[in-house]
Amino acid sequence: MTSTLRPRIANAPCSWGVIGGAGPTASGTQMLDELVAAGYRGTELGDYGFLPTTPERLRAELDARDLHLLGGFTAVDLRRPGVVEEAREGVLKVARLMAEANRSVRTPLLILADDSGRDPMRVAHAGRIRPDQALPADDLHRFARHVEELARIVRDETGLATAFHPHAAGWIETPDEVEALLERTDPDLVGLVFDTAHHVHGCGVDDDGSLAAAGIERFWGRIRTVHVKDVSKELAARARAEGWPYPTAVARGLYCELGQGSVDFRAVLAALADRGYDDWLTVEQDVFPGMGTPLESATRNRAYLRSIGAG
Repeated sequence: MTSTLRPRIANAPCSWGVIGGAGPTASGTQMLDELVAAGYRGTELGDYGFLPTTPERLRAELDARDLHLLGGFTAVDLRRPGVVEEAREGVLKVARLMAEANRSVRTPLLILADDSGRDPMRVAHAGRIRPDQALPADDLHRFARHVEELARIVRDETGLATAFHPHAAGWIETPDEVEALLERTDPDLVGLVFDTAHHVHGCGVDDDGSLAAAGIERFWGRIRTVHVKDVSKELAARARAEGWPYPTAVARGLYCELGQGSVDFRAVLAALADRGYDDWLTVEQDVFPGMGTPLESATRNRAYLRSIGAG
């Protein structure tokens, strides 16, 4: 018999257009107000500088809305030699801000990702990566070492844990690439952000609704938190068939509202409940200017999760 999952539900600034400097569709205060109005109780930091960068101001904005800070995303060109020393202070800047602003029982995670979009081949083939397009063994070893070194620095300097976020158009996208990275990193240092849509798109095949739940089973021992995101089955298939580069697919609505794509979220909730998952679910829906109305989409996404028993 499947156990019941009653997760706490968060949303993230990317749902308001805060995606790698793309230009937000709202100010930080408006985003927080709308996030609360839509029914969410937690958030992530977004691009550094979108929310206040002093712990006191950040804490005040969160406390005023009774919000929990769950994590902060930082992207690093993890393949490149020497990048740890170059990226160290930038990564620590994010981690220190969260550590000093935190008042929640749940300590924020440093969410570390590859700086996706740098390699034209990976951008062109996102969602349909072949095994021969993976990182060569020496590069993968260096990549994993950099992830582990940055995670250790973050832990030693701030006490925060690090979770790696696989991402389409980055060097760690497919499930096999995720597994290869996890095999080469210390589980006590490096956890995994399981993103339902990036996992499904990274599988590179039509989703019959089972891929996300199967991914949870495969990677359960390393999952630290879950990003809830849907992916359009039709657009994913067209992107593969017509050879769309990743930005084109996203701009055309690859990541749709929850319940409108291929991810079986009931199966996801059941898989998490069966394993005793006790962290947050963070909704994400990448929105660029002109793509939609973040508050209305966030409200519909929250209503959808309630309709399937998530909070």
